[in-house]
Amino acid sequence: MPGTDDFDAFDLTVGPPEELVVVHGVRGGEGPPVLLLHGFPQTHAMWGPLAADLARDHTVVATDLRGYGESGRPTDGENHAGYSFRAMAADQVDVMARLGFDSFAVVGHDRGARVTHRMLLDHPERVARAALLDILPTAYVYAHTDRALATAYYHWFLFIQPADLPERLIAGDPIGYLHSLLGGWGSGLDAHPPEALATYERAFADPAARHAMLEDYRAGASIDLEHDAASDVAGERIAAPTLVLWGERGVVGANSESPLEVWRRAAADPGLVTGEAVTGAGHFLVDEQPAATTAAVRAFLCG
Repeated sequence: MPGTDDFDAFDLTVGPPEELVVVHGVRGGEGPPVLLLHGFPQTHAMWGPLAADLARDHTVVATDLRGYGESGRPTDGENHAGYSFRAMAADQVDVMARLGFDSFAVVGHDRGARVTHRMLLDHPERVARAALLDILPTAYVYAHTDRALATAYYHWFLFIQPADLPERLIAGDPIGYLHSLLGGWGSGLDAHPPEALATYERAFADPAARHAMLEDYRAGASIDLEHDAASDVAGERIAAPTLVLWGERGVVGANSESPLEVWRRAAADPGLVTGEAVTGAGHFLVDEQPAATTAAVRAFLCG
């Protein structure tokens, strides 16, 4: 992870005996604990500058989600349950408990932010505060898809096709396709530090890793929506202070509703949710505008 040479790497086996998974991550710094969760198609390496800054006065843990980077790739499971946000959230809660933290802050980007949202609902006693970077709720996105969003989020609908059709299509030029993703959502490819980019390339070159990432999206269009619907019926809402950040030039900011208003409806108290657009950023705001993003996250965590 760029800028974090003094962080220590770890591999922890977590989960119930019938579905153990190894989670890879790094830890550094001292102070209140904060967990950093990456998105697609990245790994924990995306957090370099932000992690290094927070480690000045926090214990920072950054992990690879199951199926990503150097973490384990469990079986798909019925209805893609092996890659549900619920399963991913449980992994991360177990990791933090194994590291000695029963309560902690979470900062998630993209798919990692969706894991964070599920964690807020499934494990409210664990999450002291949370930051959600450049997403709207999964169920909201599917319910409000129009031509513009479907065009921008075309990969959501490609990736959920049955295996192994999208896998075979991507296999034709996996690194070229990875570069198109990283350089096509509001930023150029050069926004990503070379060291971090190399880790994404290593992971994406592995067919098993690519399949696992697609299973994440298949779960998002099936079992995750079932979990979201059940949570809604049960009246489960975000109960922790939550920061919402999005890229000024990205898809989330172009939504017909303010991201803040959408997320405030997902909270037990709308006053719990604050946030803003990050000026000059697209989807990869941590990479495109590291100083502004780090400042906003730091102010929230220390507020």
